[in-house]
Amino acid sequence: MATSILSGLPSEWALVKRHPSEKIFGVQLAGGFADTMSKAAQIVTENMEVDFIDVNLGCPLDAVNDKGGGCTLFNRTNRLVQVVKSMSQVLRDTPLTLKLRYGLKEGQHTAHNVIKRLVDDCPPQLLTLHPRSKGQRYTKSAEWDYVPKCAEATQGITPLWACGDVLSYEDYYTRLETYPISGVMIGRGALIKPWLFTEIQERRYWDITATERLDIVQNFVNFGLEHWGSDDPGVETTRRFLLEWLSFTYRYVPVGLLEVLPQMINQKPPLYRGRFIYLSLCASWALGSVATND
Repeated sequence: MATSILSGLPSEWALVKRHPSEKIFGVQLAGGFADTMSKAAQIVTENMEVDFIDVNLGCPLDAVNDKGGGCTLFNRTNRLVQVVKSMSQVLRDTPLTLKLRYGLKEGQHTAHNVIKRLVDDCPPQLLTLHPRSKGQRYTKSAEWDYVPKCAEATQGITPLWACGDVLSYEDYYTRLETYPISGVMIGRGALIKPWLFTEIQERRYWDITATERLDIVQNFVNFGLEHWGSDDPGVETTRRFLLEWLSFTYRYVPVGLLEVLPQMINQKPPLYRGRFIYLSLCASWALGSVATND
């Protein structure tokens, strides 16, 4: 939130701190007014190491929209133009990008009008479309058929990316080859299976084991403790983000359980026993035996 950055809120400033392992790092700002958004963008770029600044026009949460940001700013085109113009003036060489949904209500597609207005008055360096409405949140499938109309609205001036329901290398390359877009953004897919980018690069499905997935969780925790500290506040912050992330990872369906590839992003796994469940039972039994003998 731009206002939280300007007020110096430590928890918000922790989010814009770049880790040495991050090759590309951008900061997405949410807000509804030109003065606060431009000041926040200037402060972040002058004090942090960032590759680009993104304007959040797609967040459906009331906490963001009530402050004029997210989808609310998307729906106020005149104010949005002011925000983009002001931010562009202070950012100078730092690219400015925007991510937006297709509209406020399901079936009411207005993003192409907003895109055309932006391109005519103050074209950003990149636009990303999430073809769902504010009301949909993440329910139902993303409406990729609407992407070409938005691509036409860019008039070839601003590159257009799109996102929504990409969870496999097939999803990625099919959308990139089928639709008139310059790139594909991945959101929930990266949270559900962080190894997705390896699959895309190598064009294959990775039947990753439970042990390998647990190693990824361990790395996540270690990074969190390194970032926020290993004292009580650091542990609690790391735990909070870990639990939020795990609310996505549990949706992963192992490749061996799928009847048809690829997995759909809203697909739920059938009832099954994991390949390591008997090993876990044996370990539990052994520990119980040791405790009894002692």
